[in-house]
Amino acid sequence: MGRIVVEGPLAPFTDGLRRYLAGRGYALDTVRDHVHLLADLSGWLSARDMAAADLTERTAEEFLLARRAVGRRIGVSERALAPTLRYLRSVQAAPQPPARVPATFEEVLLAQYRRHLEGERGLSEGTIKHYLRCARVFLGWLPGSKRAGPLAGLSAGRVTGYVMEWARHREGLPPDMVTLPALRSFLRFLHVAGHVADLLVGAVPAGRAHPGRLGVPRAASGEGIRAVLASCDRDSAAGRRDYAIMLSLTRLALRGGEVARLELDDVGWRAGHVSIRGKGGRVDVLPLPGDVGQAWADYLLHSRPKTVSTTLFVTMVAPFGALATSSVTQVLARACARAGVARFGPHRIRHAVACGLLNSGASMEEIGQLLRHAHERTTAIYAKVDQARLAELARPCPQGAAR
Repeated sequence: MGRIVVEGPLAPFTDGLRRYLAGRGYALDTVRDHVHLLADLSGWLSARDMAAADLTERTAEEFLLARRAVGRRIGVSERALAPTLRYLRSVQAAPQPPARVPATFEEVLLAQYRRHLEGERGLSEGTIKHYLRCARVFLGWLPGSKRAGPLAGLSAGRVTGYVMEWARHREGLPPDMVTLPALRSFLRFLHVAGHVADLLVGAVPAGRAHPGRLGVPRAASGEGIRAVLASCDRDSAAGRRDYAIMLSLTRLALRGGEVARLELDDVGWRAGHVSIRGKGGRVDVLPLPGDVGQAWADYLLHSRPKTVSTTLFVTMVAPFGALATSSVTQVLARACARAGVARFGPHRIRHAVACGLLNSGASMEEIGQLLRHAHERTTAIYAKVDQARLAELARPCPQGAAR
């Protein structure tokens, strides 16, 4: 098949598009399809005496409509055109889409709340996403006229009613550790920002706390962890990646998000250490265990796709990019299913690592350093696991006290 010739205003960007797509792991056939689409788009613009700078969102919609009108079945959706538009915008050949202006009261309020979470609270993007989702659901539940808005008449009783209805719908489902803290955060913001006169946080019950705060931390079993590691097909690309991810969780006690955020430059191969980007922008340097380094090297040399992404672990399907925190959780969930063990997540592996260190005689300070806890009280929950040490603190009942 001959080389595709692109004529018209987009012709200068043909080779750049090829490099852009190839750098993100697209297959050669897929790259060729996108170049074909670029050629059609360029010809369509040329026939209308339009330049690349005229390629607005509206113009792109008209192009796709024209393709569908003549019976074309390939390259007729926004998703199909998206990679080409992203490249043209990245090199400033096509204009960026205008920033969406919040139109409704709810959108304006949520935009303010996002700025509060980013600026005042300094929360991570993942936490902000969850908190905004919970706030959006709460606002959608509230009654309110278009003129007065949903916050009119917001009271402690109404908040309690929402929580009770939410709790009824959650019956029989796994614990939800996000909604109630998110609701308290949103109510606190509404008061501080002057949207409601009363601080209604007290109307939200504490709910079910994290299991570790009420009882013994629920740790994954050693047998379960060994089973999920053994379930990885280390002769396949995906298996090497998944094994390296899970070994990182078990040997370094990383959180799922910390695995997803690992950068290639975070690994000090010669020095034998790795920088961990934790909560709140915190960065800690940990020794790199030999088996973890070997698993990472095996993945990098034999399985990691060619990509411009700078993260250590990337997706296995093009465009190859950084993993989301949820992707790390899903890697572990699939391994649990393969191994035939009850599903557990990254945090229960952290508990297992801490409990193993405790059983080996490690101090609370040493455990806190490995788990990178900001406060000693967070590590203190593992004291409940060490029954022998707790027994030493127990005082006998004084004789005759029951008389």
